[in-house]
Amino acid sequence: MDNQHPLGRHPGWPAKLGPLRVKAGQVALRPPRLLDGGAWSRARLRDQAHLENWEPTAPGTWADRNAPFAWPGQWSALRSLARRGMSLPFVITVDGELAGQLTVGNVVRGSLCSAWVGYWVASTAVSGGVATAAVALAVDHCFSRAGLHRLEATVRPENGPSLRVLAKLGFREEGLFRRYLDVAGDWRDHACLALTTEDVPNGLVNRLVADGGAAWA
Repeated sequence: MDNQHPLGRHPGWPAKLGPLRVKAGQVALRPPRLLDGGAWSRARLRDQAHLENWEPTAPGTWADRNAPFAWPGQWSALRSLARRGMSLPFVITVDGELAGQLTVGNVVRGSLCSAWVGYWVASTAVSGGVATAAVALAVDHCFSRAGLHRLEATVRPENGPSLRVLAKLGFREEGLFRRYLDVAGDWRDHACLALTTEDVPNGLVNRLVADGGAAWA
């Protein structure tokens, strides 16, 4: 199967990753489903204040972009990119319930073998190790079955919680991208952080488990 062979047409996807047990519960990653629309919309509409300052500006209101009717189009687009080998989209679950999303995007192969990773976690699941576990699972998957060499994450300097998650996992800060992305209605600076396979030869999950930050469920 393609998700088990790094030379497949869309290596690394679809895949189910985890679970890892953290303070908040059992964290796992799985491909998004069409039936996720209701849970996705409820979380997004409830958490507008929690999420809006960190996400790219887009047309329309928050309510329209995150209504249940908006999900099928997003799901279809994510699935299409994944099937073309350009992205690895996942839903983050805690104890089986949708608690966010994680996407590995702009997958470039050849002599670069690089991508970016981005994620959001519902307000009900913060401060419980969910984001840390989800990113660790994704990084290990990307550096093994997905056949990538480098992952980048770009984060607004004001987003302290996300920077702490990435620092905990060993992402190194490589610079500041000035006026990099239109977020919350203006062009915002973003810190660029990155990891390569050489940085984590034994895997992030193994490191997280050894440090007591998670356990295999």
